[in-house]
Amino acid sequence: MTNTAKRINRAIELLEADQALYYDGPHTGHVLTYDQGRRDAKTWADYINVGMEHGAFDMTALAEYMRGLVDGGPTASGHRAPTVIVEAPVNGIDGPNVAFNAWQFRQILARGVHGILLCQAESADAVREFVRACRFPHHKSGIDKLGTGTRGRGSEPTATPVWGIDQQEYFARCEPWPLNPQGELLLGVKIESPPGVANADEILATPGLGFAELGPGDLGLSLGYTTLQRRPYPPEMEAARAKVFAACRKNKLAFLEGATPDRIAASLDEGVRVIAGHNPEVARIGRAHQKRAMPV
Repeated sequence: MTNTAKRINRAIELLEADQALYYDGPHTGHVLTYDQGRRDAKTWADYINVGMEHGAFDMTALAEYMRGLVDGGPTASGHRAPTVIVEAPVNGIDGPNVAFNAWQFRQILARGVHGILLCQAESADAVREFVRACRFPHHKSGIDKLGTGTRGRGSEPTATPVWGIDQQEYFARCEPWPLNPQGELLLGVKIESPPGVANADEILATPGLGFAELGPGDLGLSLGYTTLQRRPYPPEMEAARAKVFAACRKNKLAFLEGATPDRIAASLDEGVRVIAGHNPEVARIGRAHQKRAMPV
């Protein structure tokens, strides 16, 4: 197979072309084995979500899964492996809490994944600590707003075989995009509580983020809705969506939201660029709507 990939991270390559991403993978119960990785290497999705907020925090299993993805590759698009983004367990409530749990990001990144999602983001301080924890300290862009990165040496021997590059190149390229235009690391946040919505403008102005979502499940629960709310949301949730989406537009972040086959075209026309729902038919329709050229 001819390698036509321009990047390590397929998801970033698509976002740079203003193409929507369609992901697969549950919030809990993901099968993380070598054999499952080999099977998932041919996924229909643009990235694989691995839920560790609610799923098991199993780094040995994640390493085997990543090894299977590489051995089962390359993808039809010529990438060494599908993009993998992990939902971290820590809640993004405040800076000290995230800083104290920064070991989680180091452990996850050492397995060679391509991105992390911080859930329950409620403050800009928490998100700054998240981004800092994912950066090596020799990178200087954005440190006036972020502070120096806190990720140390030690993960590169296990991460670089997945990325297919040497350790020096990994130090250069494992950087948050688009803060670093050559970066291959995609970081996102989920805003899913009233305090998070109230602080959305400040949270989403944090350098180093690439995407964000409104979490309707937990936000709805905090507002008293015990059943999962679907669009059109109740008025207070529609207002929250509008605020988060506007902040994404202002800061040039991809907005993540679910879609159905009958709504995907409208969602894309509105500007949604990361699609939840684990539905290959939604992806088929959406890719055709955007005239996607990259092979699946």
